[in-house]
Amino acid sequence: MTEILFDDIGSFPLPPGVSKTALSDAAFDRGDDEALFSVLNDIFGMKVAAGVQIPTYPQVRDMNEQFLRPMKNDACCAGPFELKEECAKTVEMEAIEIYCKRLYEELGEKPRVRMCVTGPTELFLKEFGGASYADIYQLFAKDVNLFVHKAIKDAKNYTISTVSVDEPSIGINPDLSLPADEIIEALTTSGSAAAKSGADVQIHIHSPLYYDLACRAETIDVIGMESAATPSYADMIDRKVLEDYDTFVRAGVSRTDIFNLAGTLNEKYGGNVWGKPDILREVVTEMETPALIEKRLRNLYAVFGDRIKYAGPDCGLGSWPSQELAAALIKNTGIAIDSFNKNHGK
Repeated sequence: MTEILFDDIGSFPLPPGVSKTALSDAAFDRGDDEALFSVLNDIFGMKVAAGVQIPTYPQVRDMNEQFLRPMKNDACCAGPFELKEECAKTVEMEAIEIYCKRLYEELGEKPRVRMCVTGPTELFLKEFGGASYADIYQLFAKDVNLFVHKAIKDAKNYTISTVSVDEPSIGINPDLSLPADEIIEALTTSGSAAAKSGADVQIHIHSPLYYDLACRAETIDVIGMESAATPSYADMIDRKVLEDYDTFVRAGVSRTDIFNLAGTLNEKYGGNVWGKPDILREVVTEMETPALIEKRLRNLYAVFGDRIKYAGPDCGLGSWPSQELAAALIKNTGIAIDSFNKNHGK
């Protein structure tokens, strides 16, 4: 059995007193990199300390604005939505150079990092809704690929071993009217720089309804599957199709739908527990335990076998009430995956 790799999706709670808006403004204005980089490196360090093998840079900005803003800046474009390479910067990737440099010096090898980019479909829907402008849509795909290309080119103290194209709207957004062949072409373009570098290219989707489109995109080789909160999603993916296209899955094995988890506790205690951290901690001490998470992974492995290449939390943790609770879920997930890798078949 090949080792299943532990990664995370990206978003994470901010420290008290820090807002997403402030961080976003700081990332674009670059007036105080020291404060910005400190927040990003602290979060990245929490992920590493919690055991994530291939951590994603801390995604703490709006996932659309993060990429759309430079794409709509006339000074950054050679033409409408034709992004210049010098503007295709991902500030978060620059920031984690600091933390990864220390890791590189301690370990003697470059740490592996997962980069997430908002996919062209998601960006197009945000900007144009249900319209269908094939030429602009493909420009978005080229811009997404340029962000990845530049990040790989500029990385010094880490290796981008995994790139995720985040497309949560595919399969759930009724406004999606783009033809299948256009989506396949755009996904292929978005992952081309990553695939050329040798990195695995994932697609992060919230519903696997149209997972076959990603299988048919030549540069996508890992399908995300949020199967912890919605086990039936696993039934929608055919292992034979994965094998035919030599595609793998990233299995969601721990739940991140914190509002639903808290709702269960609300029913248990007969009131709103959101402001009660001692009770909310039951999410990681009694609900999402390492034993339960490992059981989910074992059940999924019985279906998909070695087609499972990655595992981790279903989605990001940005909506969780505290960094401590989010880190505890990540730690439980890592314990479960490590136990599975060591004990599978015993």
